[in-house]
Amino acid sequence: MVALASGQPSRAYVLTELIGSVDIGDEVIVNTTAVDLGLGTGGWHFVHWNLRRREWQQPGPGHIMKLRYTSLQADVGSTEEHHRELEHVETVDPLVVIASSLHSQLAGIAVAARHAKPGCRIAYVMTDGAALPLALSDLVASLREKSIIDCSITAGQAFGGDYEAVSLASALVIARHVVNADIAIVAMGPGIVGTNTALGYSGVELASTLDMASALGARSIACLRASDSDPRERHRNISHHTVSALSRLTSRRSEVAFPHTASSQFRDSLEASRIDARHEVREVQIPDVVALFTEHQLKVSSMGRAAKDDPILHECAAAAAVLACSP
Repeated sequence: MVALASGQPSRAYVLTELIGSVDIGDEVIVNTTAVDLGLGTGGWHFVHWNLRRREWQQPGPGHIMKLRYTSLQADVGSTEEHHRELEHVETVDPLVVIASSLHSQLAGIAVAARHAKPGCRIAYVMTDGAALPLALSDLVASLREKSIIDCSITAGQAFGGDYEAVSLASALVIARHVVNADIAIVAMGPGIVGTNTALGYSGVELASTLDMASALGARSIACLRASDSDPRERHRNISHHTVSALSRLTSRRSEVAFPHTASSQFRDSLEASRIDARHEVREVQIPDVVALFTEHQLKVSSMGRAAKDDPILHECAAAAAVLACSP
């Protein structure tokens, strides 16, 4: 908590790996933009600097910086620096890559994959399409603590994972050849950026993720974004953002799963999307994913809605996982 000039105590994050520790009574500089804009995910203040100190130094593990050319650039190193055996690796076969455009779908994918194939190794690759610090995801912390995912890899400007990667392509190589993962779940961190335009959203990376995974020899599977409860019509049934990415922007053929629980309206939306003209669309029998959340004591929500209030979103995630665990 921080006390602003107004005297009102407010929630705030501090990323100690970037600015060092903060103690009770320290005077700090706070960025209030997220709260001023009324954001949901990320709607906390950020401690930008602790005025108690004049400088902050912390030796890094290499010479690769993230948040480059900003005042908070940090030497986080990279896995590529320390694994010379990766120098000429350009394939990730037989890795299965599940690509999702929403961070909250990570939970459904992971628990359903763990349920369908208990012994598989699961890596989460966090892109830099939304939040950059992995530390902001309580969901990832819970999934790691419960051994539902085996490791995290932060790609691009995202940082804080068990492994750091310079690029998404390299992150997939690390997942396959360093982590020995069977499945890599690729999704941005919390806080997707979106507009009501067809292409003005950070989840457009879904298309490039699928194409890149396929180019590297992976089996690529798309996770559909869908909703029965979103008040915005453009996100009802299959989101227009997913339709844009899969029907217009991909150049390689991937697999797309949808759950057997899907409503007739969902199926109509899927048919109208013409996604099947570019990808292999398959209906999948899924477990009760909301019950799996309860079983693992996971509190999962998306866009402020609990999983039980918008189950189709998480059922689509489970469908992608079950398909990934099948031949």
